[in-house]
Amino acid sequence: MKILIIGNGGREHTLTWKINQSPKVSKIYVAPGNAGTATLAENVNIAVDDLEGLLSFAKEKQIDLTIVGPELPLTLGITDLFQNAGLKVFGPSEKGAVLEASKVFTKDFCLRHNIPTATYKKFKEASEAEAYAKEVELPIVVKADGIAAGKGVYLCHERKDVVTAVDEIMVQKIFGDSGNEVVFEQFLVGEEVSILCFVDGKTVVPMETARDHKQVFDGNKGPNTGGMGVYSPAHLISEKIFNEIMEDIIKPSVAAMAEEGREFKGILFAGLMLDKNVPYLLEYNCRFGDPECQAVLTRLENDLIDIMLAVIDGTLDKIEVKWSNQASVCVVMAAGGYPGSYKKGDVISGLEDVDDAIVFHAGTKLNNGNVVTAGGRVLGVTALGDTQAEARTKAYANVKKISWNGAFCRTDIGATE
Repeated sequence: MKILIIGNGGREHTLTWKINQSPKVSKIYVAPGNAGTATLAENVNIAVDDLEGLLSFAKEKQIDLTIVGPELPLTLGITDLFQNAGLKVFGPSEKGAVLEASKVFTKDFCLRHNIPTATYKKFKEASEAEAYAKEVELPIVVKADGIAAGKGVYLCHERKDVVTAVDEIMVQKIFGDSGNEVVFEQFLVGEEVSILCFVDGKTVVPMETARDHKQVFDGNKGPNTGGMGVYSPAHLISEKIFNEIMEDIIKPSVAAMAEEGREFKGILFAGLMLDKNVPYLLEYNCRFGDPECQAVLTRLENDLIDIMLAVIDGTLDKIEVKWSNQASVCVVMAAGGYPGSYKKGDVISGLEDVDDAIVFHAGTKLNNGNVVTAGGRVLGVTALGDTQAEARTKAYANVKKISWNGAFCRTDIGATE
């Protein structure tokens, strides 16, 4: 099979790494890819939002399966475009991807179908949101409606933070049209966990659990990021809580989407808060998380191609998905200044010294034979171990071998359960 993977982050390098192991696969293209994918596949210089360019390439190369990594092309309808052209593609339709494309849609959807989530208010007019910002009870969470690369969420403990959030989202429009509507959401207190599931429209097969660390600094301090590290499994999720998540949140969501004419096929990724050990949905994503993908797929024992084809064909109930008993820890190495402004083009050294770990490239590219930084989150150093502590030790031992000007990471990924 010839495979096209769309994207250029750590998720796409992980997908390339995993799919490269399949005996069914003869050739992998990644558009646009990064320095890591270039070692396993052929990078193609086509942007993720150039849907027609991607379609033309897939037709020209007679691609057997296209795998969509990031949310943007999914929300733009790439799955519908490829399917209408008779091509196999893994990822939800535009109607399905609305679960990620619009937080307002998802909050209203949860309300319609009694799916546990934080209480909320929504505003389309900046003036109304500004007025509410001055009186709302604190703390509060403020979110841009649309996709914002994991950065459109403000955790507000002070009044000025709420005012700033509304100003940046709705007035300055730093997230573009994603800020046309804003959501004020109840501030839930507890532990955040992630569950990713394979979904074929009706059958839901959960992956191993994972726990992401969104805030940039140790101890969950500082602004939110796209994710600074993750470990799997997430021991906070007991069997009882896991069953509640599946039966009260995820399965009803899949059934309700089908009822509403939005059959969901692909990856459904639930971000959840355990508030007093009661699970609430924070958000849905419609693709593998990054860096959750790194920690979870390194534990998958199946051929991922078999699972993806079963999702597309609606035969997921025929697949037994198997997972390693080992734990995994992924530590994100980021560029100085992230998630604010950061420098690009710094040469990365020490990659050749890594041992007993996998370095997934996120924000990298090749420049005159050197691997250089090209994004905020640059690398995801991922290790397996018989225990979480062993995996964590291996990951951080290899982090120390890699360097560039301004590189930093959190030092507490996987330190606690």
